[in-house]
Amino acid sequence: MKNRSLLSALLTATLFSPLLSAQAGAPLPRSTPEAQGLPSQSVLNFLEAEDKINTLHSVMVLRHGKVIAEAWWKPEAADKPHVLHSVTKSFNSTAVGLAIAEGKLHLDDRVLKFFPDDAPAEPSVYLKMLTVRDLLSMSGGHDTEPKIVGGPTVKQFLAHPFIYKPGTHFQYNSMGSYTLSAIVTKVTGQTSHDYLMPRLFEPLGIDNPTWETSAEGYSIGGSGLYLRTEDIAKLGQLYLQKGKWEGKQLLPEKWVAEATSKQVPNEQESHAKIGVDWQQGYCFQFWRCTHNAFRGDGAAGQFCLVIPDKDVVVAITAETGNMQGELNGVWDKLYSDFQETGLPEDAATQAKVKEAAANLTAHPAVKK
Repeated sequence: MKNRSLLSALLTATLFSPLLSAQAGAPLPRSTPEAQGLPSQSVLNFLEAEDKINTLHSVMVLRHGKVIAEAWWKPEAADKPHVLHSVTKSFNSTAVGLAIAEGKLHLDDRVLKFFPDDAPAEPSVYLKMLTVRDLLSMSGGHDTEPKIVGGPTVKQFLAHPFIYKPGTHFQYNSMGSYTLSAIVTKVTGQTSHDYLMPRLFEPLGIDNPTWETSAEGYSIGGSGLYLRTEDIAKLGQLYLQKGKWEGKQLLPEKWVAEATSKQVPNEQESHAKIGVDWQQGYCFQFWRCTHNAFRGDGAAGQFCLVIPDKDVVVAITAETGNMQGELNGVWDKLYSDFQETGLPEDAATQAKVKEAAANLTAHPAVKK
């Protein structure tokens, strides 16, 4: 057993030491796939499947809290921040959860109370009913997503017609996420970015997060956050661990459970056309998946995928229209191969994985 542990440590150091030196912040621990119950051949199969998509930018797989696979498609790199698009929403939702935990906000607070100067002169009955909970679950009552004219404003969001009773109809709504960010600022006196710095980013070792700000002075809650692939994985690991990080409860376990549970059905809405993983229900700025999983999800293939049944987190960045294909790579090439116990080390295949990862180059789809 000692020899096996020593071999595993040596292989991990050989495979990952160059990447460790490139990472900013406190890095996640590294391990070999076999030490965490996954054959390296499965990792190789996964990389080959993902490389067929035009185009991946990065992948990182965690098992039992340890990185067991990671790769970047050149010119992307481990230390290069990547746009998260709507995975930003999951970070913004976390800010809302923390504000609730600190007693600054409640799920059933009416939205209009935060914006007396931005409300329409005669708010509709449904707008008066709108709550923080409805914004989180994207069931505010719009039948179309409000269009941003000249930059997002809360006034634009509130002025858009509320057709449905809040809480009854899913409509994807990035302006609703922006309004959540504005609420965080109203109740904390800080942007979501600044509010999360000591509460999330710093404890997780996420250095220098960049988050675009609106002309109104709010973090763009629905998008605009730039982080490294490992930073995305850290958020997933925090939620997998039910809000606990290095022995400290950063997020209430109750919030994690509620934020990642199905709040509204979405199988009949426009996003459902993307694939089956867009038909499993919407949470609080997270999506439910098949395989009892949940994820943060951003345009063009950004994912923070959490698979509790396998104790796995997968972070992916990309520039693709084949988002279901990305997730299928996880389900088809990795999911069933995770074992309950460690496996004998496979140095030969680990070397093939290392070589394959070193030779990946982005290949965007040719625009017609």
